[in-house]
Amino acid sequence: MIVVTHLNGSQFAINPDLIEKIQANPDTTLSMVDGSFVIVREPLEDLIEIIRGYRASVLRLARELPDPPQPVAKLAAVPAHPTGK
Repeated sequence: MIVVTHLNGSQFAINPDLIEKIQANPDTTLSMVDGSFVIVREPLEDLIEIIRGYRASVLRLARELPDPPQPVAKLAAVPAHPTGK
């Protein structure tokens, strides 16, 4: 999530993966994938840098995660021979 500012000064967090397009006309308008629009105080260039930093931090954190444990192969039990041999 990134933090941006409404025109009234209140801040809120938004998922940048749900932003379809950003326009500066003259207010910065975020077009969301659901068709809604959000107007924010941050300039277009600043938003691009904020989103770039957010995505870089996600990649950096992913690289720091330990490798997931590898599944241990289990041998199937071999049924006993009906004659006991």
